This record gives sequence, C-alpha cells and structure tokens, in this order.
Amino acid sequence: MKLHDLHSPKGATKRRKRVGRGISAGQGKTAGRGEKGQNKRSGGGKGPYFEGGQLPLVRRLPTLRGFTNRSRVEYQPVNVARLAELFEAGSEITPDVLADARIIRPNGGPVVILGGGEINVALQVKAQRFSKSARQKIEAAGGAAEVLPS
Repeated sequence: MKLHDLHSPKGATKRRKRVGRGISAGQGKTAGRGEKGQNKRSGGGKGPYFEGGQLPLVRRLPTLRGFTNRSRVEYQPVNVARLAELFEAGSEITPDVLADARIIRPNGGPVVILGGGEINVALQVKAQRFSKSARQKIEAAGGAAEVLPS
C-alpha cells in the first residue's frame, strides 16, 4: 500500500447539504427552517444560557468567593523528628538528599523544615525555609540551619 492508495472507507465521509438552492434540490424555499418565527431568522434562537425565562443554572449555583493567589509558593513540609530518625549526626541535609531518601518529591517545589517532634542529633540542614521552632531545635541539638535561595 502506498500513500496515494489511502482513502476513507465507504460511508465515513458525507457530502454537506446545500440548503436553499431551489425546489428540486429537496431543501429549497425554507431551507429546512420551517415557516415563520425566531429560529427561521438569521441569528435567531436563544443562547445556551437562556432557559425559557427560568433562572439559569449558572445563576442558581453558589458563587466562588475570594480569589486564588497566582504567586503563592507551595512548600514541601518536613518535620525535624523525621530528620532525626533517618540521618546520623554530622550529616549534611539538602533538598536533593531529602528527595533521594524519598521524604519529598524531586522537583516538587521549595522545602520548609517544621518543628514537629524532637531532634537530638547535630545535623547541617539546608532548606528554603525554616520555622522558628525548627531552627531553635536544630541549633539546640548542635546543628546548623542554612537558608537556601528560593
């Protein structure tokens, strides 16, 4: 089979109906639009919003209030207790190390370290953001918290 042999199967395509082209064509005179009325005219008929005078569906539904902040930054949270149970003392923890350990999604956005739980190992933690309590707990355990640029 070659490219010039390709064609649609029989019945797959249909010729368009040429309306209003004389009585012998079968769709002459009124061209299938009936006699008089709104829908006979060009541009006639109501839009999809109109429901015969009934209050339209889009107006019956409750409205969405407020707005969506398009510049919102979605952080990936990690608690200090999780760091303490997975890493040994003196480890340097970066977002790449967390992604390799499957604690966060790779390329899932910036990381925030939260102060949930207790930490008793000294870790060098690097993340885009730290909560106050997380920073205090890391430094109290002898570690360091370094903020990375977003």
